[in-house]
Amino acid sequence: MQRKATNMEQPIRNVHEQAYLEELKKNQERDFARNWVNSSVFLFYLQVFCVVAFLLGGCYGLYQHRYKGKPEVAVPSNTLYTPQYK
Repeated sequence: MQRKATNMEQPIRNVHEQAYLEELKKNQERDFARNWVNSSVFLFYLQVFCVVAFLLGGCYGLYQHRYKGKPEVAVPSNTLYTPQYK
């Protein structure tokens, strides 16, 4: 059996309910999944950071394995354009 709310309990309940709804609204505004503006900005900057990181990593890798110059290679005389046979 439920008892009826007195006149004093009703405004208190409404105040608590209103505070809860306001807090819920604040949380929903700050929530990543619900606020598409904040999430799209975050995802854009994350994408830019990843592209820059991969570019810098690729450039560094190419720098590490760069061509270091023309090596001195001993070529047998019989494999030249004009071969010399013994």
